[in-house]
Amino acid sequence: MRINFKKIKRNTVILFFAAILAVSQMIACSSTQSVSKTENSNLDGESNNKPEMPPSMDNEMPNPPDMNGERPTPPNGFGGGPSGGPGGMPGGGHSKPDSYEAVNVYNENQSVSGLNIESTKSDESAILVENSANVNIDNFTINRKSNDSTGGDTASFYGVGASALVTDGTLTLSNGTITTDSKGGAGVFAYDKGIAYVNDVTINTEQDTSGGIHVAGGGTLYATNVTATTNGGSSAAIRSDRGGGTMIVNGGTFTSNGSGSPALYCTADITVNDATLVANGSEGICIEGLNTTTLKNVDLTSNMPDLSQNDNTWSVIVYQSMSGDSKIGKGTFNMDGGTLTSKNGGIFYTTNTESEFNITNVDLKPSDDFEFLLQATGNNNKRGWGTTGKNGADCTFNANYQEMNGKIIYDSISTLNLNLLNNTTFTGTILNDEYFTGGTVGSGTANVNIDDNSKWIVTENSKVTSLTLKGSLIDIDGNNVKVVDTNGNVLRDGSSEYVVTADNLS
Repeated sequence: MRINFKKIKRNTVILFFAAILAVSQMIACSSTQSVSKTENSNLDGESNNKPEMPPSMDNEMPNPPDMNGERPTPPNGFGGGPSGGPGGMPGGGHSKPDSYEAVNVYNENQSVSGLNIESTKSDESAILVENSANVNIDNFTINRKSNDSTGGDTASFYGVGASALVTDGTLTLSNGTITTDSKGGAGVFAYDKGIAYVNDVTINTEQDTSGGIHVAGGGTLYATNVTATTNGGSSAAIRSDRGGGTMIVNGGTFTSNGSGSPALYCTADITVNDATLVANGSEGICIEGLNTTTLKNVDLTSNMPDLSQNDNTWSVIVYQSMSGDSKIGKGTFNMDGGTLTSKNGGIFYTTNTESEFNITNVDLKPSDDFEFLLQATGNNNKRGWGTTGKNGADCTFNANYQEMNGKIIYDSISTLNLNLLNNTTFTGTILNDEYFTGGTVGSGTANVNIDDNSKWIVTENSKVTSLTLKGSLIDIDGNNVKVVDTNGNVLRDGSSEYVVTADNLS
């Protein structure tokens, strides 16, 4: 029998290329299933009864621990969100790494001064603290630069490639600088049982998924007089991600410049006192799901661009993206004192979640193209936050000692409870707008409570469900505004040209 070597050679070549094609298809499929949430799911890529007085906003910074190897217990009763715990299984096919790569690994107690570290490998940290170690580093310089680091979910969820990473133990960084130029190159990252103290440190990050200070998976971070500047996408200056944690920030300046990079991105419990927050390419504050952000005497500036994928533009958003990065539940935004400067669009926006806003004596500075003071509605946007027609807001907005003006917008698939309390003056209108319901007609309500010392100065005809009026309801000239029900029956007479329609008046 003659063996046809030409045929065997040809068949071998065919099988070789078929094998290459099969492997290529498997890789393509895996890549498709592993799209990072920062590109596909999250906000701009980031990765959302009678009122009680707002919660106390006094959070003291605990002292760093002594060198005895014991970790401090995070403060109890912090905010209204969970103390930690995952918001869902990791996305993008990623899971917690079995181990981390780092230039310097600390797994026992020690103090170091005058440290100068460079980290250049892919997905490598400069500093890693583990094994319950208590590490103090003073007067240091860290440079983290890599052209082939991965970034994405492993960086966002677990801290892979962060410049300084603590996963189990306590890391105290004082009087130093951190510079990163690699994907996933966060400045300081606290994960799981990790606790970080960051004092008098300057942080600059250049690439995507590179937050300034970052917690995830239940980590804890305390920052004092930190200056953090981020330039990449999905790189909030104060950043948290899946599994949440606790952050308390005192003083400092936090600036984000990249697209989809808020000054503060919250899937944790975060308090900021006496600091400056600036977002030059995104909203100022983003809160997702069952989490809390508290600002006290903070100057916040937001300059979010108009984007075709959004229904509107905002400065502060409380929402739920359904990406799995946070538990479903009430998101809370507290702001006491300070200024909120909006350079584009509206100010407060909430959709597809339960939310609470507690605003006390804040200097609100709206943009020239001021769209709204508050919008509590469903959404039709291309991001897919819930199901259109079922993704309304359940919002309570408490204003105390507050001057505020503009439009407040709600729809029939949402519930709005607006409480004007303690010498608050609201100048504006409350409007029912059904554009965001996708044609669905729901049973949503807008309930307005004006206490004895507060007033609503009406600027055009408005519609609410119920009105509890103990204070003033007047127009800009001081004339009483008429209140009628939906059948036109007069519930309260008035000489103003404007009318408020309400089902109930009390």
